[in-house]
Amino acid sequence: MFLSRLAFIALVGLAPPVVAETAVDQTQNEASVDRLGEVMQLDALFSVLREEGLSYGDTLEADMFPSGGGAEWRQAVSDIYDVARLRGKFDAALKGALGDDPAVLTEIEAFFASDLGQRIVGLEIEARRAFLDSKAEEAAQVAADDAAAARDPKVGLIRRMIEAADLLEMNVAGSMSGNLGFMTGMAGTGAYGRDMPQDQIVSDIWAQEDQVRADTSTWLHAYLGLAYTPLSEAELETYVAFWESPAGKLLNAALFTAFDAAFRPVSFELGQAAGRAMQGRDI
Repeated sequence: MFLSRLAFIALVGLAPPVVAETAVDQTQNEASVDRLGEVMQLDALFSVLREEGLSYGDTLEADMFPSGGGAEWRQAVSDIYDVARLRGKFDAALKGALGDDPAVLTEIEAFFASDLGQRIVGLEIEARRAFLDSKAEEAAQVAADDAAAARDPKVGLIRRMIEAADLLEMNVAGSMSGNLGFMTGMAGTGAYGRDMPQDQIVSDIWAQEDQVRADTSTWLHAYLGLAYTPLSEAELETYVAFWESPAGKLLNAALFTAFDAAFRPVSFELGQAAGRAMQGRDI
């Protein structure tokens, strides 16, 4: 991947047919990833993610500078959650992380293009959109607790899925990384009134780990429980089996890599914007 220019020239001179074939394969693989984005309905997902971001911006404004950040703050948040910008970073990282095995890409695409795959993706996005309403999220948490108490078999399948895709640990790591980025961005603006050492920021983040883990576990069970309520046990079993497969594990790792590439800078930029707004400076 990181050939030097001299190495590239040597390859072109010695084996032009191989280079030409590689270029074709790369184009085909990029097209496969683009099709995967279509069947996974990423346009709709990122639309919801932007709504979440704008809502989070309102929450930050209310909590951190109740006098209001005004139109400048709202514009800054809107720019940070620009879908085209986020998708550009996400798509580039996803293509790199998925590799170049056409058979695996075909297997992943086939699952999500199926009737069941399309139904599941739609349900996941609908549940994510529903969680924009805090009351809906609270109701889903109650429903998840009730299902666990009733020993609903689907609760066990959801737990299996969380373990297979390492959803709890990866989301905890992502949340803590986001918190670190936010606080680092804030510190860089002088919002804390003094230079806060990086080790102090890291220590503060680690102090939140237990609470982050508990909150993330609650959110996952509520969200997945709501999303998969319409599925039968057999359908959910099929979905869990996909994530346990080699193709599912590859996709899962690639998605986390891509989301990290797209959203890690968001936390830092929000921290910067919030720090400036708190001090009445231009965002």
